[in-house]
Amino acid sequence: QVQLVESGGGLVQAGGSLRVSCAASGRTLSSYIMGWFRQAPGKEREFVAGIRWSAGNTYYEDSVKGRFTISRDIATKTMFLQMTSLEPEDTAVYYCAARVGTRIATTAPPYDYWGQGTQVTVSS
Repeated sequence: QVQLVESGGGLVQAGGSLRVSCAASGRTLSSYIMGWFRQAPGKEREFVAGIRWSAGNTYYEDSVKGRFTISRDIATKTMFLQMTSLEPEDTAVYYCAARVGTRIATTAPPYDYWGQGTQVTVSS
C-alpha cells in the first residue's frame, strides 16, 4: 500500500508560479511510476506529468512543457510539481498518483494509488 497526500495548492494570478507537493508513505517507491493529474470542473481527469521514481525520467503533457517541472526527493519520498507562467486554463484539482511499473502511463486507470487532491486556482 502507498498513501499519498498532496499539499501546496492555492490561488495565484495569471503568469505567477506555484509548487504543489505529494508526500508518499508506505512501501518503498523504487519500482514505482509517479504522476500528476488534474481535473477541472466538468472535465475528465487529465495527465500532466510523470516521473520514474528510481531513474528520474520524466514526461510531460504538451500544454505544460516548458512551464511545469516534475521532480522528486528520494530521501523524503516527496514529489513536486513546480508550475510557472500559470494560465487560467490550469485551474483544476491536482492529484498525485502512483503505480508499479516502468512506463509512464498518461491515462488514469493504470495508476493504483491516488491522493485526495489539492485545488489550484489561477485568476485572470
